[in-house]
Amino acid sequence: MRPITLDGFEKTFAADPDPWNTFADRDEACKRQAIRHAIGSARRGRVLEIAAGNGSNSRMLATRSLRLDATEATATGTRLVAAALPASRRARAIRLAVPGRFPRPGYDAIVIAELLYYLSPAAMRRTARDSARAVRRGGLLVLAHHRIDFHDFAQHAADLHRTFLAQTGRAWSVRAVRRTGRWTVHACLRR
Repeated sequence: MRPITLDGFEKTFAADPDPWNTFADRDEACKRQAIRHAIGSARRGRVLEIAAGNGSNSRMLATRSLRLDATEATATGTRLVAAALPASRRARAIRLAVPGRFPRPGYDAIVIAELLYYLSPAAMRRTARDSARAVRRGGLLVLAHHRIDFHDFAQHAADLHRTFLAQTGRAWSVRAVRRTGRWTVHACLRR
């Protein structure tokens, strides 16, 4: 595997605003529905989306939160997220590369999709600790990632969710919302 860099993601989004066909692909729509199911039918208060990409999940998350901070590490991606969000003061696109300081100190839910295997082990550990501090007790952490490796990952996908949760240092009630041969979505309630 040869890890993609932030510059690589920037170039990818600059060349194609939907390089993985996340808005139209049927499998991506299934994954988005699983994330929506993990969030639940009631609106959450403050929600943080880490690594929002082009905003394909952000649009849905905005309908499930009272306040959404959709973060993305690249300038082009942040613009794409902003364009995907509904015109509202309740949802905002923010440039943030993790590990890094979150926009708010606390959240009712954090959604991390398609990110962890791109982080180095050290960056993932810090992001796990930061996420655990930011999710309030009784709050929700949604993890949605591939189970198979791709050529540009920094880490292997197998057991990534379990490893990340262990690195938070917190206790979680974990529920598998949906698992396919390619990806898994977990809803993790902080105890």
